[in-house]
Amino acid sequence: MKLRIKGDSLRLRIAPSEVARLLQSGRIEETIHFGPAPDACLTYALETAPGQQASVTVRSRQHEITVLVPEELARRWAVAEDVGIYGEMPTAAGRLELAVEKDFACLDKSAADNQDTYPNPNLGVNC
Repeated sequence: MKLRIKGDSLRLRIAPSEVARLLQSGRIEETIHFGPAPDACLTYALETAPGQQASVTVRSRQHEITVLVPEELARRWAVAEDVGIYGEMPTAAGRLELAVEKDFACLDKSAADNQDTYPNPNLGVNC
C-alpha cells in the first residue's frame, strides 16, 4: 500500500493482493519508522466499515491514520473496473480530499517493478 499526502489530500494506492487481504480481514496496514525510538513511527491503514454510510472517512489517532470505507462499497469496487473510491470530509481548516485507488502498473517500469499491480488501462494506447 502506498500513501501520498499533499496539502489537504490523502491518497492510498492498493495492490491486488492487498485488496484481497482487505476483503478477507477487513484491515490492511503499513508502518513507517522514522528513528530508533519506539514511538517514532506512523501507521497508515485501510479498513472496511460494515454499516458505514458515508463514502470515505478518516480516523486519526496518535501515530496512526486509518481510512475507513463502507464494506459494501469496497466489495463492489474490488471487482469493478473503477479506478478508485473518492470522497472528502470536513476538517477544522476546511476539507480533506480522500482517494483509495487501485495501483496500476507503470508503463515505463520493468516487469519486476510492476509485480502485484493492476494492468494499466493505457497499455498499448497511442498518443
